[in-house]
Amino acid sequence: MTEIETADYKVWYEAATHTIKCKGSFRLNGVEEYAPIVQLFNGVADQKPPEITIDLRDLQFLNSSGINIVSKFVISVRQRGQIALIVLGSKKIPWQTKSLQNLQKLMPSLKLVLDE
Repeated sequence: MTEIETADYKVWYEAATHTIKCKGSFRLNGVEEYAPIVQLFNGVADQKPPEITIDLRDLQFLNSSGINIVSKFVISVRQRGQIALIVLGSKKIPWQTKSLQNLQKLMPSLKLVLDE
């Protein structure tokens, strides 16, 4: 699975650049509703690319369940030990500045890039 699209959000994987892109709003309820997104993320990590970029610059909203899912993915990538992780965010989207910086606490080698 390399793309998930609903009325509220879209998640897709660009294999050429090892980039997972997220757009819209993640307002899903709990782990079960996030399962397809988790499968996409884990499927990318299972390919063991040298680095994975998660582009969240077009993700307007991420609820606490979504933050939990992203955090668990970051920990999973850290534990694998062979994959560099880059997270792209935007300072224009209020939740991203604080929440994305917390990911660096979970994986100190994570590279966080926040656009103006």
